[in-house]
Amino acid sequence: MMKITILGSTGSIGTQTLDIVRNRDDVTVVGLAAGRNIELLEKQIREFRPAVACVADEESAKALRVKVNDTNTKVLHGTAAMEDLAASPESDIVVGAIVGLAGLKPSLAAVKTGKRLALANKETMVAAGDIVRRELKKSGGELIPVDSEHSAIFQCLEAVKEERRKSEVKRLILTASGGPFAGKTRKDLTDITPEAALKHPNWDMGAKITIDSATLMNKGLEVLEAAQLFCVSVDKIDVLVHRQSIIHSMIELTDGAVLAQMGVPDMKLPIQYALTYPQRQPMTDNMLDLARIGQLTFEEPDVDTFCCLALAYEAAKVGHTMPCVLNGANEAAVSLFLHKKIGFLEIAEVLKQVMDNHKVIQNPTLDDILEADLWAREQVYSLAR
Repeated sequence: MMKITILGSTGSIGTQTLDIVRNRDDVTVVGLAAGRNIELLEKQIREFRPAVACVADEESAKALRVKVNDTNTKVLHGTAAMEDLAASPESDIVVGAIVGLAGLKPSLAAVKTGKRLALANKETMVAAGDIVRRELKKSGGELIPVDSEHSAIFQCLEAVKEERRKSEVKRLILTASGGPFAGKTRKDLTDITPEAALKHPNWDMGAKITIDSATLMNKGLEVLEAAQLFCVSVDKIDVLVHRQSIIHSMIELTDGAVLAQMGVPDMKLPIQYALTYPQRQPMTDNMLDLARIGQLTFEEPDVDTFCCLALAYEAAKVGHTMPCVLNGANEAAVSLFLHKKIGFLEIAEVLKQVMDNHKVIQNPTLDDILEADLWAREQVYSLAR
């Protein structure tokens, strides 16, 4: 019996994970954590009967306790409680699906216990990848990526023996849908509203990730994450716009062979693979019909119009605290855009200014990273006033 805890259970990845669990009789949900969506969390508690549920704050916890006082689920709140839940020996696998840097500490707590972390929270590796990898080495734990692109790379690399990957893998190729504004010019994007940016053509994601997809920052963060996950230089990571989102990513080998992982634009396959790895198990509702799709297209990303991707490469080359600063500044800028405090094109402009103002901290500790993240957010709010 597989015992799992889901951090971010009311979000897109969390709800899809529970869709998978619902159709299996070999998985038990022992813990759920969410932010403040206690209405959905109550429904999840009643269906899956976890021993523990955790929410962001005390007010939400009090309200949830009233709603589920007829169950045996213990309700906790706060970051420390989420870390304890992630580290609990009751679970074998933790699904890390909290959006943003808020997922870092719980993810680290899971890693330190030596269990498997099925990671969908890219910010953890972007901001603190070196620290996470050190803790994995100490604990002997596993990190299996859930993001469809990184899962695709992970699956493709399985075709190359580990001891030969450095010599035989020439580059990683992350695919990007291009978001809702693929093909647009900077002039076209001058008056873009949050409502327009939230209309993704292929994927159903939360607001923050959808805006990141529109700016191509999501792909930039994925480049940073891939460098950490697979221990490769960003010079060996390319991005290719593939609007159909059928090829989730590829690897190119030194002899010119390219291996690709294909599937429907759905997160259920990478989620299930992260849970059942190294086994593959049947799924019935996500079969790929290539004849119906008919055509797959590819093009270079337009980094002049969507310059967030270029900023991510720049942050990767600087390293140390710069990726964390880029991530924190982006979270703040996206929030301001969603609240109509800044324009769409101003997101990248603000990020560039924050990066230019940052004094890089070499070989940062976790405290350094958290302080750099806070500094970056404050810089964004200051610049936007």
